[in-house]
Amino acid sequence: MRIVVIGAGVVGLATAFELRERGHDAIVLDPNPAGGASRAAAGMLAAVTETEWAQDALHPLMRDAAHAYPDFLARLTAAGGDAVGYRETATLAVAVDAADRETLTGLAVLQQQGGAVVDRMTGSRAREREPSLGPAVSAAMGIAADHQVDPRQMAASLLRALGAGVRREQAVRVSTDTPIGREPAHRWVHLASGDAVPADVVIAATGLGQVEGVPALPVRPVWGDILRLRVPEALRPLLTHTVRALVRGRSVYLVPREDGTLVVGASVREGGVAGVQAGSVLALLRDAQTVVPGIEECEVIEMMARPRPGSPDATPLIGVVERGLIVANGFDRHGVLLAPLGARLVADLVEGRAVDPAVAAAVHPSRFHPADVRQVLPDLTPPAVAVLDGAGMKG
Repeated sequence: MRIVVIGAGVVGLATAFELRERGHDAIVLDPNPAGGASRAAAGMLAAVTETEWAQDALHPLMRDAAHAYPDFLARLTAAGGDAVGYRETATLAVAVDAADRETLTGLAVLQQQGGAVVDRMTGSRAREREPSLGPAVSAAMGIAADHQVDPRQMAASLLRALGAGVRREQAVRVSTDTPIGREPAHRWVHLASGDAVPADVVIAATGLGQVEGVPALPVRPVWGDILRLRVPEALRPLLTHTVRALVRGRSVYLVPREDGTLVVGASVREGGVAGVQAGSVLALLRDAQTVVPGIEECEVIEMMARPRPGSPDATPLIGVVERGLIVANGFDRHGVLLAPLGARLVADLVEGRAVDPAVAAAVHPSRFHPADVRQVLPDLTPPAVAVLDGAGMKG
């Protein structure tokens, strides 16, 4: 089948890669591949430490995605021919004051209820494992299962694996109208250049972008400011673990890279300026310095802000919305972690494979439509099985 993926963020690229691995002819359309939220992502594969209250539908998806990552990265490394910055070092979740400790303890209980192994430790014991932690750190949790990947390296590997299948073109409309002089196709993706690309199935992984003919989804921009620092040679390695901290109720994380850089992030804000916000940078550096005092000697080499497509319940929007049209959106700050899972789910829908009904219901966009709308629009009901035949996809 010929499949067109609109959007070359990490989700769109991973989906096209999965489809190619299964033998399909998949191309990706995006004028700026991997240049959006994926470029700013820190790449924490934090299925445990990202577990939060009131997100019950999301938790099993994150755990399944974390389990899928080793196989996904092995296949990607073989196809892309290069490393992806994968590190299996554990994550340390640390707290500063008494309220932070209480929050961290409550989250640890929630995480353990989900089957996670959490190693509780004092601040002094945490400093034995990570000597760069400052004296303000009063407690910590060690999570061996939470790892990291470098999203920029991973995206570069995906782009290499897909090669000419990634086209720097802007999709503006999806239709079933066959352009004059062209052979009929199930769907057409019309480009800003005036050309049109035929497809058996179109997958819209457009993030916050809008394409005519693709149903509008309830996604909103959730901004994140993120910094990259270069650690002086004399201080390397400043950190060997990913450190996620609560500092007087605020969150900050520090992610060490193999090249001696350190990712510090990330603010979560809605509205305000579209670029890097001064107040967010000030708060990130202040809180990071409280946790790891040595960062004040580091060089700031990059400041970046990107909007992430957030859904109302922080769970992705994935499903068949019309015959031959699938959406994969709303991954919020979990796009890198959930990319292999989302890619596999979309590929299963394309191929008509059975999908766990609980998973389909948890991620399908119809969950935000009232019951009377679902009755009028049966194509929006969560599909347990999608079948593709000569006439196109059926719900």
